[in-house]
Amino acid sequence: MNQEPDDAAPAAAPVAMDLRDACVVAAREVIAHKGIENLSLRDVSRQLGVSHQAPYKHYPSRDHLLAEVMRRCFEQFAAQLDAREHFDDPQQDLDSLGRQYLSYAQQHPLEYRLMFGTPWPAAAENPDLVRDAGHAFDILRQVLRRVHGSGTGQAERVDLDAMFIWSTMHALVGVTTGNCIDKLDLQPQVLGRVVQHVMDRVAQGLNDSA
Repeated sequence: MNQEPDDAAPAAAPVAMDLRDACVVAAREVIAHKGIENLSLRDVSRQLGVSHQAPYKHYPSRDHLLAEVMRRCFEQFAAQLDAREHFDDPQQDLDSLGRQYLSYAQQHPLEYRLMFGTPWPAAAENPDLVRDAGHAFDILRQVLRRVHGSGTGQAERVDLDAMFIWSTMHALVGVTTGNCIDKLDLQPQVLGRVVQHVMDRVAQGLNDSA
C-alpha cells in the first residue's frame, strides 16, 4: 500500500552559528567554568571541537576575543537599560533606569563582572568596546539632561550626578549580591526596603543639589 505524500514542509535544518559568534559563546563558557585568568584561544578551540588555529581567523589574540566578549556584554546591558519602562517624568524615568540596572546585575552576574570587574584589554586596540561601554553610560546621561537641562553649562553637573548614581548602584549590587549580607543580622523588612530606600536617597540627593 502506497503512502500518501506528506504535504507538510520539511523542518528547516538548524543554521550553524558562525565561528566568530561561536568563539564568543565558548569563551563565556570557559570563563564561567574556569575563570577569566584561564581563558585561552586553545581552550576555546577545544570547547568548539575545531583546530587550535581556527579562532585566530577572527581573533588575533586572547585579548581581542576578550574585548569582543566584553563589548557584547555592554551591548546587551545597554539594550536592557533601553528596554526599561519609560516615563515622561525624568525622576520616574531615572528610578526605572536604576531598577533596570539592578535587574541586569542580578540576572547576569557573569556579564556584570566581566564589564565592571575585569581589567580591560588595551583600549586603543578595541574602539568598539569603548564605544559600546560609553553608550551604556550615555543612557544615564540622557535621563539626567532631562532633569538638569542639556545646556553646556549643565554638562559637568550631569556627569557628576551620573558618577554619583552609577557609583551608588554599583555599590548596591556589590552589597546585595555579596557573601556577607546574610551575616549582618538584618531584619527581613530592612532587606525588603533597601532598594527603595536607596532610590529615594538618590532622588533626594538630586533634589538637594538643584
